Amino acid sequence: MAYIGKQPVVGNFQKCDAISVVNGQAAYSLTVGSAAVTPENVNHMLVSLNGVLQAPGDSFTVSGSTLTFASNLATGDVIDFVIILGDVLDLGTPSDNSITTAKLVSDAVTEAKIADDAVESEHLNNNIISGQTALAEAPADTDELLLSDGGTLKRIDYSYIKSSPTHTLLSTSTISANTSAVTFDSSIITSTYKRYMVDFIDIHCDAGALLYWNISDDNGSTYKTSSNYVYAVHGFESSGNDQTTTATGNSRFVLTPQDHSTNALRPMSLRMIVQPGKISSSRNVYINYYTFGIAQDNEHAVTFNGAGYFASGEDKTFNNYKFFPSSGNFDAGIIKVYGIA
Repeated sequence: MAYIGKQPVVGNFQKCDAISVVNGQAAYSLTVGSAAVTPENVNHMLVSLNGVLQAPGDSFTVSGSTLTFASNLATGDVIDFVIILGDVLDLGTPSDNSITTAKLVSDAVTEAKIADDAVESEHLNNNIISGQTALAEAPADTDELLLSDGGTLKRIDYSYIKSSPTHTLLSTSTISANTSAVTFDSSIITSTYKRYMVDFIDIHCDAGALLYWNISDDNGSTYKTSSNYVYAVHGFESSGNDQTTTATGNSRFVLTPQDHSTNALRPMSLRMIVQPGKISSSRNVYINYYTFGIAQDNEHAVTFNGAGYFASGEDKTFNNYKFFPSSGNFDAGIIKVYGIA
């Protein structure tokens, strides 16, 4: 690199040639190897006189290559040595964008050096939870949330805290007029669930019909019609009358009391819990249910509940359910089947 004037000598320590004291003289020439040398300034020199280091600026000054003591020296004074220190390179103020991260020592930037509100979301990694972006759908199992564990902030996968549904909707059948039966086959009644819930919503039957149910172990090719259906149904009317239907060996389940649905305009709703597996050596398909409806022309409110089981003792899987009126057809309503975890 070219310089205008004298090129600075950085880190170059030079011992000047020996200087003989002249009585009554204060100024002396500085040479190294008989060549004149010029220190950067007086503070870049070590000068020893009579075994004592001299104070720069006070005891001596320098101008060019001339060293001048504060007072004339006398015969007997000895200039022990003069050492010129290398020039100090002034870096000045670094220009913009001239310092890279590689030049910074790790952890050199402390919290005190960061201005308040200087850290924005653009400075954060994508995995930092900032709340700046809304989740537009249900969290994935591996999505993480923050929680305080005894005062310690920890992250946890969503899969550990999400609630699992206890009832999973498997099928919905919307009944149209003149429907003779509604069936749910082996694509719905599977080994995935040990229990099922069946919801009957606003069921309309032809006048005088009861609600029947048959089961099948061959996905509906045939239905069990032997006298193995055992059930008991007990209901109450708002008028105070009781309604009861029981059987120890019928060819189907009867889900409603004897006097229910004598008027086609009166809807019936029922919820039934089904356990389709083998219960004991003599029982399969255990059921519990309860219902609410409007009975007969006088529009009495009716509530009833019941229970039952299929008493064949066969070690089979019943994988098809058929619901149908005792006479006539369904006219309207919805039947939903849920799997229970």
